[in-house]
Amino acid sequence: MEIRLADRNDLSGWVQLVEPMRHLFPGLETRESMEGYARDIAGAISRQEALCAVENGTICGVLAFSRAENELAFLAVSEQYRRRGIARKLAERMFRELDPTRPVRLITYRAGVPEGEAARSLYRQLGFCPGALVEVDGSPAQEFLRPAEASDHERSAVK
Repeated sequence: MEIRLADRNDLSGWVQLVEPMRHLFPGLETRESMEGYARDIAGAISRQEALCAVENGTICGVLAFSRAENELAFLAVSEQYRRRGIARKLAERMFRELDPTRPVRLITYRAGVPEGEAARSLYRQLGFCPGALVEVDGSPAQEFLRPAEASDHERSAVK
């Protein structure tokens, strides 16, 4: 399993991975919304803010993030590759790309929405804490935050 920055040749495989599960993501229900999503991912790829998990030449997991917002923007793993730690590996790779002195933010489904239970569990394991309740494209969602790491200066002040 290789976790790497996505390149423009990965866009088609990325969209093919997301297509069968698009009903799980608010705002991706229509063909037009998927076309807009593909444009957004192409932009993330060009900014080097997109990661792929690849096994035997097949994209089996994807993660888009924003350095400016210090945010995990999108995470999906193909159904046949789930429960192998791929989402965790993608997130851990993303953390190396983001500013550790700022909190990392994401938005996922609220508690009680079955489509989001696995994601919420993963995010808690990765150190994220539930935050504000929000709505995304009419769906109940919640912000999660992963606290910033202490800077070297802050760590030495504690000693």
